[in-house]
Amino acid sequence: MLPRSLARRASPAGKNAAANARRAGAVLGEAVGGLVHQAVDRMLLTGHRVTSAAEGKRLLAGEADTEAVAGDIQRVVVLAMPVVRRLARGARLTRVPWVMIASSAFSVGTSVRGGVQELRVLASLLAHRLEQATGAPADPALVKKLAIELYLQPKRDPQVSDEMLPLVRLTRKWVLGGAFGRKTSKRAAKALDAAERLDVAKLSAHWTDARAPRPAAEASEPARAA
Repeated sequence: MLPRSLARRASPAGKNAAANARRAGAVLGEAVGGLVHQAVDRMLLTGHRVTSAAEGKRLLAGEADTEAVAGDIQRVVVLAMPVVRRLARGARLTRVPWVMIASSAFSVGTSVRGGVQELRVLASLLAHRLEQATGAPADPALVKKLAIELYLQPKRDPQVSDEMLPLVRLTRKWVLGGAFGRKTSKRAAKALDAAERLDVAKLSAHWTDARAPRPAAEASEPARAA
């Protein structure tokens, strides 16, 4: 058991470390979010669309085209390294060799670059299907919502009742998965197949209904009931 004087000194240090870890995680999540928004928005501004899951898989089998967001990818990698070092310390590696950090940086960079390409190809297919189903330009927010939801859980129908993006889970998949050498290519292929089967017209209608302003009488009803 620690003496009281040591315990008093250790407690603020532990709280500061936890606070710093939360701040670092929040900044990393924001960087990943910015990267996703930029990559998908750039894709939507182009006239090119992926029109089938098979075409998407062929594109992913080639070289990743991430030059336009290379700076944002590098920022994510730099911000991810403190997280990787904390993981190493948690694994009881008291002194983290520089070669391990360099290797982790390369692995995370590869994971993020590949992930951005996978997400962009998936978003392109979803945008194509939405445009075909609705006859109008795809809503960027809906494209991102569907793409990330499918990318993370291809076997589940995406939820479109809100605009919140699961960026924390996406960050963990790219950063932690990359640090441990986990591949996302199989999951991305499943997501492309799921996107091709998705009832995008129904999802688009639900998305629009959820954001439609309620009539004044309906909006005031809860207040009268109260």
